[in-house]
Amino acid sequence: MARLNIGNFPLAAEPARPVGASALATLPNLLTFGRLCLVPATIWLILQQRLDLAFVAFLTAGVTDALDGWLARVTGSVSDLGALLDPIADKALLVSVYVTLAAIGVLPDWLAILVVFRDLVIVGGVVVLWLAGQRPSIKPIFVSKLNTAMQIGLAALALLLKGFGLIAEGVLQSMIWAVALTTIASGAAYVVAAARRPMDRHDHG
Repeated sequence: MARLNIGNFPLAAEPARPVGASALATLPNLLTFGRLCLVPATIWLILQQRLDLAFVAFLTAGVTDALDGWLARVTGSVSDLGALLDPIADKALLVSVYVTLAAIGVLPDWLAILVVFRDLVIVGGVVVLWLAGQRPSIKPIFVSKLNTAMQIGLAALALLLKGFGLIAEGVLQSMIWAVALTTIASGAAYVVAAARRPMDRHDHG
């Protein structure tokens, strides 16, 4: 299914192929539901200071994320429901892990606030564009993909180090600043791209 992406928040550009009587029962969708169920479990494990098990849950979520996308492609079971739930599951897990790790002091509070604020700005921008009668069509850019990879890497690293008593403070701090910088850069890039849209329409109209 072709999708429009804004900061890793996809919007359907055209209907997905039908997958039978019930799109809900496809294996990729079931895996996505399972990943959503891992969100509260991971939060609970972190709050209980079981970061070792939280790391396993986070790693499992990553594996199911790759697997459900691959299965949807090879089996032709791409659906609108899956296209909607997949990024929701990803963002729900990632944001929840950042906020919870900040709550127990593993990651700095300001970083969790920055990550959440960036996503809120992007979602807010999408809503404003739709309300203004413009169809959001900003595609993912390199810095946004880099930021997502950095965020996933930092979350996994923090859970691994703290969960298994490993020490790599220099690496952890470097990743924290890398995530902060790419989060700011990617958020700013999408704001600038959205701000230019009316001018582009006027120039080419």
